[in-house]
Amino acid sequence: MEILILLTTLAILTETSYLTVRNFRPGRSGLRRIYVDTSVLIDGRILNVARTGFIDGDLIILKSVLRELQLLADGKDNEKRSRARAGLDNVSELERVIEVNTEIVDDGEGMKKVDEQLLKYAKENKGAILTIDYNLIKVAEAEKIATLNISDLALSVRTEFLPGEKIKLKITEKGSGRGQGIGHLSSGVMVVVDGAANKVGREITVEFMRFHETSAGKMIFAKISKRK
Repeated sequence: MEILILLTTLAILTETSYLTVRNFRPGRSGLRRIYVDTSVLIDGRILNVARTGFIDGDLIILKSVLRELQLLADGKDNEKRSRARAGLDNVSELERVIEVNTEIVDDGEGMKKVDEQLLKYAKENKGAILTIDYNLIKVAEAEKIATLNISDLALSVRTEFLPGEKIKLKITEKGSGRGQGIGHLSSGVMVVVDGAANKVGREITVEFMRFHETSAGKMIFAKISKRK
């Protein structure tokens, strides 16, 4: 009799454990599903945001996003390869952040473009897309899909740069105006530097002069700082 009771108890415990595991679904907490774009993983600031506990939903990373990162990480462009590898590392770090639930989802359609997959899943699940890709944001807005922009968040909570403030800035390309060079802040904000057209590829000290708001975001105009 005791053996029969023991076997019955074990059977009940086994069934209960199975139901518990079966019914547990990461990302099914009832919170909003936030689909993470490749650009955000490469950018990396999502890690600090996630650790604050301010994210109000489950972070969903599609496998097509991981595939895109992997392709970039295996590519010939040194800069893109390095940034993509950092993006893959950031995925692993996000999975360790206890303040937010991160789920990897197999979207199973590797032939489709990543942006199309993000738009599809966000729309079907009434979720949001986390991105710093301006073009993706515009398409999502046209599709009535919510977007979250890390760069906008960073700009809204930081103290604004003041005219006369100086920083080190890498000039990455020539500007459209005569003699202008272009650089970007870590937040993605474009800085137009007078007289820096011949400084492409170099890091120089610039001095902020004025700020301009455009439909694409903020733009800063600066000049090369004079050495004293």
